[in-house]
Amino acid sequence: MRIDIISVLPELLESPLSHSIMKRAQAKGLLEVHLHHLREYSSLKHQQVDDYQFGGGAGMVMMLEPIVNCIETLQSKVTYDEIIYMTPDGETLNQRMANQLSLKGNLMILCGHYKGIDQRIRDHFITKEISIGDYVLSGGELGAAVLVDAIGRLLPGVLNDETSALFDSFQDNLLAPPVYTRPDEFRGWKVPDVLLSGDHRKIEDWRHQQALERTKERRPDLL
Repeated sequence: MRIDIISVLPELLESPLSHSIMKRAQAKGLLEVHLHHLREYSSLKHQQVDDYQFGGGAGMVMMLEPIVNCIETLQSKVTYDEIIYMTPDGETLNQRMANQLSLKGNLMILCGHYKGIDQRIRDHFITKEISIGDYVLSGGELGAAVLVDAIGRLLPGVLNDETSALFDSFQDNLLAPPVYTRPDEFRGWKVPDVLLSGDHRKIEDWRHQQALERTKERRPDLL
């Protein structure tokens, strides 16, 4: 998979995408992430990428021309399955969406900034708008990092145990059950006996029941 990210501050994305599982995915050649500095596509003297909004109002707006220049330059080299805009008013990211996007080949992500982008970009180029929650960040970079991580870890071969992602929270509309590791007793706190029984059928039944109870308690909307 290839992901191209357009940003005013691409350095914000360098660290999140250069460590742990995302680093491994790229080292294995399973994921390519390319960062593109939007200012390099501005034709103005000081590489300006924002301007006042028509009609007045607080906040600057990301200009049309630099974004169009960047998108069309990238499109001349790569065919994209989706051109995604990270925005608070987009569709809220969930596991199902991450699963669907992980099956794509090439994605482009545009990170918003300031008061947003010229609406004409959204009208003519963007194919999908995504939010990571009902709150506003300083820019779309952190949201883009979250999206890339959610997608990248699902790519076959990225995780050492490929079945691990199948049992994450939300994969079956349930939260994950509690997990334990050694020692089996600490300060009198014991691991549930069923997990030490070796009876895999009972263990799976216990985990499913725990997942149901946890979901009912914490996220009943998922049931």
